[in-house]
Amino acid sequence: MPTAGDRPNILLITSDQQHWNTIGAFNPEIRTPNLDRLVREGTVFTRAYCPNPLCTPSRASIVTGLYPSQHGAWSLGTKLQEEVPTVGDRLQSEGYRTALIGKAHFQPLASTEEYPSIEAYPILQDLTFWRDFHGPFYGFEHVELTRNHTNEAHVGQHYVLWLEENGCANWRDYYLPPTGTMDPAIRHRWDIPERWHYNTWIEERTNAALQRYKDDGEPFFLWSSFFDPHPKYLAPEPWCSMYDPSSLKAPGTREGEHGANPPHFALTQEAKPDFSPYKESGFFSPGLQAHAQTEEQVRRNMATYYGMVSFLDRSVGRILDKLAELGLADNTIVVFTTDHGHLFGQHGLTAKGPFHYEDLLKLPFLVRYPGHVPAGRRTDALQSLVDLAPTFLRLAGINVPRTMAGTDQSEVWTGRTERVRNHIICENRQEPTAMYAKTYVEERYKLTVYYNRPYGELFDLREDPGEFRNLWNDPASQGVRLELMQRLVWAEMGKEPLWMPRIAGA
Repeated sequence: MPTAGDRPNILLITSDQQHWNTIGAFNPEIRTPNLDRLVREGTVFTRAYCPNPLCTPSRASIVTGLYPSQHGAWSLGTKLQEEVPTVGDRLQSEGYRTALIGKAHFQPLASTEEYPSIEAYPILQDLTFWRDFHGPFYGFEHVELTRNHTNEAHVGQHYVLWLEENGCANWRDYYLPPTGTMDPAIRHRWDIPERWHYNTWIEERTNAALQRYKDDGEPFFLWSSFFDPHPKYLAPEPWCSMYDPSSLKAPGTREGEHGANPPHFALTQEAKPDFSPYKESGFFSPGLQAHAQTEEQVRRNMATYYGMVSFLDRSVGRILDKLAELGLADNTIVVFTTDHGHLFGQHGLTAKGPFHYEDLLKLPFLVRYPGHVPAGRRTDALQSLVDLAPTFLRLAGINVPRTMAGTDQSEVWTGRTERVRNHIICENRQEPTAMYAKTYVEERYKLTVYYNRPYGELFDLREDPGEFRNLWNDPASQGVRLELMQRLVWAEMGKEPLWMPRIAGA
């Protein structure tokens, strides 16, 4: 059995739906002293991307090393099948302890006989079930979960048990009732005390796990999975009023920019858009609604969003402090990232949807591993969340399964190789056929194609980093478009894993 001294520990810390430019070291409008600490002590990857801009598909890619089209959890409302191998399974087989604390979202909020989900009602809020259940769950031998973003009625699972154990008997007062709505006047300020906020729960339970692994002398893979700054834009004091909206630079749109974009972009700017042709499944499809906001609304939401990031940063700092206190920091790979980005007014859009701008696809991505990953380094080497699983395994000295499609980035992280990727693929299949896009990103260009649609997007990220000029129909860009479409086909062929090598001629 390996000990903690033989192999590196792995601490993955993720936020939820965090814009790439929300780290104080690079954005003076926001304060994140603990993420800034990781910037100083590790390597910043400025071009990291999600494999899908929705929670379930992207999170399933993190643990499987597969793209959504391969692991099967292709959209919200789907699930990662339990039999799909995960990085946690592989690490456990080599003597690692594994745990996930916070948000999982590998399964939908609905459950059927054919597709059961323990992240669904009624189990979601069956506290008797959660009192006895801590795993196994997708390669994690120990889990402590909840499902709500801010004050959603979905609150339950291990988080509510913790609330009750810590004296919050009236926890429902801080959350939406199971039916109906809360006072519509509640905006931005959440009256829940910090000591009962899920940030505090996640940091406390993460630190308890670190203490346990230290005491037992066992190597670990621990995923500390936060919910913020995923909207609603809601935070307790002092975080909700930490930033003055009038002092923030609000993003926006350019007159006529959506005229050259696929039709669903312009529809978002209408007061009462008709998205019915795109809603094939009959369920809500993120982003397919009106997005129009006043500049005042954008600034106010942005201020709260920044406050949520700063609150999250405080919890990250306490976890990093605990890691150092236990003497584990030097032998622990720490990765901070998020599942996908966020739109808070860029191009007249908000939240997420089938809008593959850098704001939504690109991620904050920080790696620290003292003595192995260079400190204070900043690189534009392409990264994808689908690469996390094979990279973790390689750094742990474990062979990467041939079934994984992600790229081993260990040589890039440690500075021995400049780059191992020349492209990124992002998939977004919100509906089976009516809203299905794939994006191919390389050093200069970005191409997005839509299933069975004649339109698409082509952006020159060097000449137009804000992505305001879609070159898809630009006569002078047709050669580039054709070349990129061919490269996308090659990339699709190249990402198919070969589960075994050829071992015979026939």
